[in-house]
Amino acid sequence: MRRTAIVTGSANGIGKAIATRLVRDGYSVCINDIPNKAADIEAAVTELNTAFPSDGRPKAIAVPADVTSGSSVEAMIHETVEKLGPLTLMVANAGIAQTKPLFSATEEDVDKVFSVNVKGVFNCYTRAAQQMIAQGDPETAAGVRVYKILGAASIGGFRASAPLGMYCASKFAVRGLTQAFAQECAPHKITVNAYAPGMINTSMLDGIDESLTDMHGQKKGDMKRNYSEQVVALGRAGTPEDVAGVVGGYLASPDSDYTTGQTSVVDGGVFFT
Repeated sequence: MRRTAIVTGSANGIGKAIATRLVRDGYSVCINDIPNKAADIEAAVTELNTAFPSDGRPKAIAVPADVTSGSSVEAMIHETVEKLGPLTLMVANAGIAQTKPLFSATEEDVDKVFSVNVKGVFNCYTRAAQQMIAQGDPETAAGVRVYKILGAASIGGFRASAPLGMYCASKFAVRGLTQAFAQECAPHKITVNAYAPGMINTSMLDGIDESLTDMHGQKKGDMKRNYSEQVVALGRAGTPEDVAGVVGGYLASPDSDYTTGQTSVVDGGVFFT
C-alpha cells in the first residue's frame, strides 16, 4: 500500500496537524498553502522529513499554490504525483473566515470568502477526482480499495451564526458539494466526505474571538472562554490534533472505506447528529 496525500492550507493549524497525522500513519504528503507562506511550508516539510524516516521517497514535499485557481491546483497535483506517486487522498482544508454582519457585507466580501471556501474546495475535488480516475483502479494503482477526497466544512455549516453569516453559508455549500460529489464519484471507487470542526484553538479562532469581543465590548479571550464553558459539552476548546484524529485517524484510513457523502462533526459536543 503506497498512500499519497495532498493537504491544502497545511503550513500551520489544523492542516499541519492533519498532515502530521497522515505522515505518522504512513502517508507521504504534499504540504500546500498560499505562496506568501512559503517559509512556513518549507519549515513544516523539514520538520516532517526530520521526524519520520523515509521509505524510499520523501515523507513530505512543499508545493505552494492558490486553491482559487483551478490550473494551480492541477499543477500541484501533477507535481505531487510525479514526486510521490499516485494520488490516493486529497484533503481540501484551506479556508478563510470573515466576521462581519451580512448587512455590512459587500460583493467583494462574498467573492473573497466563496472563492477560497467553495471554489477552492470545488477545484480540489474536481482536479483530484480527474487524477484518480485517470490512474485507474485504486488497488492496481496504489494498493488501496478506494481513493478518498475530504473537505473542510464547519459546525457553522449545520447552523449559521451571526455575524459569521458569509463564512457559514460557504460551509453549508461544502456539505452540499461533498454529498453531490460522493454520488458522482462512487462508480469510480472514490469516496468523498467532509469534516466539521467546532471551536478549535487556531489563529483563525483568535481572529474571530478578537472581532467578536470588539463588537460586544468584551475582553480578548472572553468569547472563547464563555463558549467553551457554556456551550461545549466537554468544557474546552479543541486542538488541531483533535481534528486530525478524526480526519487522519479515521476518514483517511481504510476503516472509512464504506463511508461516503458524510460530514463528521468534531466539536466537543455542541451539535448532536
